Amino acid sequence: MIVAFSVTPLGVGEDVGEYVADAVRVVRESGLPNRTDAMFTSVEGEWDEVMDVVRRAVAAVEERAPRVSLVLKADIRPGVTDGLTSKVETVERFLSQ
Repeated sequence: MIVAFSVTPLGVGEDVGEYVADAVRVVRESGLPNRTDAMFTSVEGEWDEVMDVVRRAVAAVEERAPRVSLVLKADIRPGVTDGLTSKVETVERFLSQ
């Protein structure tokens, strides 16, 4: 499964990069395949391990912010691995034609 999620601290002002970095650090230290872009962090793995990473990323932000917003989207496809790479490669292949 691939989960794309965004954790946003609320009540801390407009500059939230430091808080978001706390969440991304949890994801990167998990060892699961992941990518971060301007809007979301995507992480790939089995249901329990991915959801545990999301929970811990939210908790890391919760430690410093009075309120946290979580947006989450999941692609649940049993048996598929390396979706983070293969999905993008498929689109790139079509773009190059």
